[in-house]
Amino acid sequence: MSMELAEAKVKPAVKARKARGIKAGKRIERIITYVLLITLSALFIFPFLWLIGTSLKPENEAMTFPPALLPKEWDFANYKDVFTIVDFGQYYVNSIIVSIFAVLGTVLSSTLVAYGFARIKGKGRNFWFMILLGTMMLPPQVTMIPVYMIFSKLGWTNTFLPLIVPQFFGSAYFIFLLRQFFKTIPKELEESAFLDGCSTFGIFWRIILPLSVPAVITVALLSFMWTWNDFLYPLIYLNDDAKYTLALGILQFKGALLVQWGPMMAASVLVILPLILLFFLGQKYFIQGIATTGGKG
Repeated sequence: MSMELAEAKVKPAVKARKARGIKAGKRIERIITYVLLITLSALFIFPFLWLIGTSLKPENEAMTFPPALLPKEWDFANYKDVFTIVDFGQYYVNSIIVSIFAVLGTVLSSTLVAYGFARIKGKGRNFWFMILLGTMMLPPQVTMIPVYMIFSKLGWTNTFLPLIVPQFFGSAYFIFLLRQFFKTIPKELEESAFLDGCSTFGIFWRIILPLSVPAVITVALLSFMWTWNDFLYPLIYLNDDAKYTLALGILQFKGALLVQWGPMMAASVLVILPLILLFFLGQKYFIQGIATTGGKG
């Protein structure tokens, strides 16, 4: 009897000790996780903070080593020089025009094609979808010269058309992303609308698109980011300085013998700001669109 009483007293103590050990282990694990996250965050954010700091430094401090985040002398004139050294305002307008029309074309074409692959049954649908995915494996360098020759024959070089018109023919990646999202929408909604007399396009416009706002916003954000930052295609098709986009405009601060680091960094900050603003405004939809895509195959 005394042994049973002793065991009855020992067991709660052992359980309490194990519970304390588990809590201590979880606490240590949490601390290590936070330390790693903070360290990695500092590594990733340092270049951005250095960029902002350098944009406010005079020229003699811009390239000092080791790099310093804060300038010894604050020079806000760099942001003024951005618009006086080159026609940076025109570059901004050009990038906005190209990006808005590119996003519009990408969203319109990709949503329509993705809806067809996701909801409209037909012979060879899966085959053509595999062909579409196969185009993602094709390096852009393979088609760059033939496409340039086509646009040159059309007289579209040195215009915004080569940067905008291809976006109205869809993007394989965005079509795949939207198709996966569309397939998560219950078919019962579509069937009910069809019984009520709604057309195929009406179902797409009135049901599928309103329920796919997170995915559509995700596509719009990614398309805007890629177009806004694109350097290669504007470099290929644009020859006139007045038609340069921001990616080419920043290059104008680099001369043959001299690089104007302060104005260049200030221009880089101005280029990045719209992307940061758009991401924070649409991050809820962006995360939701990425997280829910691919729920059904």
